[in-house]
Amino acid sequence: MSRIGRKPISIPSGVEVKVDNAKVTVKGPLGELSWKLYPGIQAEIGSGTVSLTRETDTAKLRAMHGLTRAEIANQIVGVKEGYQRSLEVMGVGYRAQVQGDALSFTLGYAHPVSLQVPQGVEALVDKQTLISLKGIDKRVVSQLAAQIRELKIPDVYKHKGIKYVGEVLRKKAGKAGKK
Repeated sequence: MSRIGRKPISIPSGVEVKVDNAKVTVKGPLGELSWKLYPGIQAEIGSGTVSLTRETDTAKLRAMHGLTRAEIANQIVGVKEGYQRSLEVMGVGYRAQVQGDALSFTLGYAHPVSLQVPQGVEALVDKQTLISLKGIDKRVVSQLAAQIRELKIPDVYKHKGIKYVGEVLRKKAGKAGKK
């Protein structure tokens, strides 16, 4: 049995979990999220916990068992506390700004780069170099952070680009000159 999938998920106070047919809905103080269960996986709500079981022991169902448990646990944390990812823009002249429901970046290209912020995610820019993303859905917040980082991946030689706050970049030595 899946080590992750067999662990029960505790439901904190203030969070309500419902199972309707093949859909799990999680409601909390910050919002509501839902997850469609894969065929062959069942969810049961016990005394303050959610337990998942699977019909057979096929490789696909074992994988989906653990994934479903992780997703529902992430949704419970999301509607209770929310998720936040922070990024830092490094480089001379590099900056970011919020324009309506989009993020606009100046990253050394010939044109500014704009990225649409999905619904349910709040983007804040501090000092034009610190980007903070907040939302209740871990998948959406993390995917947006990855898309922003992909606009200008940090360079290990020059230390320019967009990196996660707390990410450690080892500066590499450049090419040695001719003698």
